[in-house]
Amino acid sequence: MCFNYISTSDSQKKRLRGNDLKALADYMKSDQCQNVFLMLGAGISTAAGIPDFRSPKTGEHLRNHTPYGYSNMATGLYANLARLNLPCPEAVFQISFFRNNPVPFYTLAKEIYPERYRPTLTHSFIKLLHSRGLLHTCFTQNIDTLERKAGVPEDKIVEAHGSFATQRCIDCKTPYEDEKMKKAIREEEIPRCEGCGGLAKPDIVFFGESLPDKFHASIPSLQEADLLIVIGTSLTVYPFASLVYFVPEDCPRVLINLVEVGDFDKADDLVFTGKCDEIVRALCRELGWEDELDKAWAETAGNVEVAEAAGGLDEAERIESEMDRVTKDLERVLTVSEPDADTEAPTGVEATPVIIKDEDQSCTPQGAEQVNDPDEKDDGEI
Repeated sequence: MCFNYISTSDSQKKRLRGNDLKALADYMKSDQCQNVFLMLGAGISTAAGIPDFRSPKTGEHLRNHTPYGYSNMATGLYANLARLNLPCPEAVFQISFFRNNPVPFYTLAKEIYPERYRPTLTHSFIKLLHSRGLLHTCFTQNIDTLERKAGVPEDKIVEAHGSFATQRCIDCKTPYEDEKMKKAIREEEIPRCEGCGGLAKPDIVFFGESLPDKFHASIPSLQEADLLIVIGTSLTVYPFASLVYFVPEDCPRVLINLVEVGDFDKADDLVFTGKCDEIVRALCRELGWEDELDKAWAETAGNVEVAEAAGGLDEAERIESEMDRVTKDLERVLTVSEPDADTEAPTGVEATPVIIKDEDQSCTPQGAEQVNDPDEKDDGEI
């Protein structure tokens, strides 16, 4: 087990009595800590085999991590999609592109659909926070629903970028049945609304769509935070990343991530770099929760609905084989299902489009480097 503590401030601490996991655990066990808020990113799910979206080196981490089975992606998702004939890698998650050609998304959805994956130790830690009466709200950027699969109640979760948990018609907004969506994704079919015939899609926030109302409504509650723990996120996607600034001034903020990110320089800020699961386990050991953590994670073993066959390959070979197959599948569907060049995306989509296609056909998320401003549109970024 290897992780590092990074000193964040020379100022005298106000609530914590040290700079290590023991100090954090002591605070969490004290009467001062009643409301714990979480901010989660893709880093908590990569150990489960789910690719993140931006890292060019995801597979290097996964090749050395085996408790949850095999990964289906050898590198970051966008890095691999960049190899394909798309306006930009993010186009698979662009609402106007989806309206014209939904096949690439549903080809990819089969590979990242949550039923294939098991929650990680970090997901089980979230459940422990709830069962211990400490979890106030879990803000997550992840669309994989693994927090739910780990046993965290829905009312404690704010899925800032939506998720695979529900789905609906993109035109009339009629909900679409869970089992029908599962069947469509498994069989690589294009689900359509039985009422108006419009395309149905999971309630994932695409570029060009607004973030969920629940996300905005939950932001004021951050003023109740006694502790904010940020895990597995690059803190580059706004407005989600701006949540770190909404907690009270004296609220301890903790970053657990592979690398140091963000501005954690206040007196009671702590930064731990390394693998999320290892740091979480060490924290639970200090809390006296390690046995409970293992038990909670063991209970998730039955959550994987689709078994993966080893196929006679070792893990590294399997990862490369799977990534090659997925890329070829997407290349195939992009070749045979390209929309008519004369077809225009419908206007009046749910929100102002945020991927801007300029004259050289590149795509750039609008405001990706800006701190959230009340007057700015949601970025709708995956």
